[in-house]
Amino acid sequence: MPSTITMRALLETGVHFGHRTSTWNPRMRPWIFTERNGIHIIDLQQTIVNINRFHDMVRDLVAGGGSILFVGTKRQAQETVRREAERCGMPYVNHRWLGGTLTNWRTIRERIDTLKNLEKRRDAGEFELLTKKEALMLQRKIDKLQLRLGGIREMQRPPDMLLIVDTVREATAVKEANILNVPVIALVDTNSNPDEIDYIIPANDDAVRAINLLVKAVSDAVLEGQAMRKADEDEMEDTAVPEYVSIEYEGDGEDADDEQFLGEATLAKLRDANLFEEETPAAESQTTREPAAGPEPEAPEAPEAPAEATERDESQS
Repeated sequence: MPSTITMRALLETGVHFGHRTSTWNPRMRPWIFTERNGIHIIDLQQTIVNINRFHDMVRDLVAGGGSILFVGTKRQAQETVRREAERCGMPYVNHRWLGGTLTNWRTIRERIDTLKNLEKRRDAGEFELLTKKEALMLQRKIDKLQLRLGGIREMQRPPDMLLIVDTVREATAVKEANILNVPVIALVDTNSNPDEIDYIIPANDDAVRAINLLVKAVSDAVLEGQAMRKADEDEMEDTAVPEYVSIEYEGDGEDADDEQFLGEATLAKLRDANLFEEETPAAESQTTREPAAGPEPEAPEAPEAPAEATERDESQS
């Protein structure tokens, strides 16, 4: 399902306005439609095609269990990046990109653990046992770490993709992603270098409304991918083969385990129906069969005594 963004929405939000012609990057020539009053106009036809194509890519990535890190530290993008990332449950950086966030993830993870430990101590009331100055210094440290790392505090591993607003300002993030071969999807303006970006959305990266529209489109794709993943998991649970379960027969006090290919719901119904009754012993359950009527069998004749034994008896008599 492609994105719901229309050409009219792109025009109304000013996505087509680029930078002045004096500050452009010549590598952006293929994505520039024309020049007007000293300002480059972005080709929105390519913008909407890329948005629709990348929408399905992001959806499939998230449906497969991937994650996307939203990055936008400029003033126009901070609130949008935070809001849309939280809406779709993805990590984000909207204040300052700390060097090594990707390439030195172990150190960043340690700083996040420090933040969590300080918050745990504060919530446990340990700060109340300290002097006002010490408690204030620790609280300022918490606020500083929360400002810089709060958006990625639940991120357990490096992301599978980066969404970047303004690749010129976030040059460090782009460089780290390229070092680790993490794909980057970005809003690329006419003053940017498109060679460093894997998935280019040619657009105005300075207008608040334009940023809102495009970042929201990516967030919607993430939500759609999460819905697909949940539907697949539910389907797998419904079609899962029930495990073998053990049934205990209550009889003479002896437990006989019989593995049956039954689910828990089926077992409950069988128990309610009292189908597990005491078994009748095999010897008693079998019906004795009477012999068929007929002539009685003749008794076997006694064997004749040997001749030698007979002669010996007569001589003794």
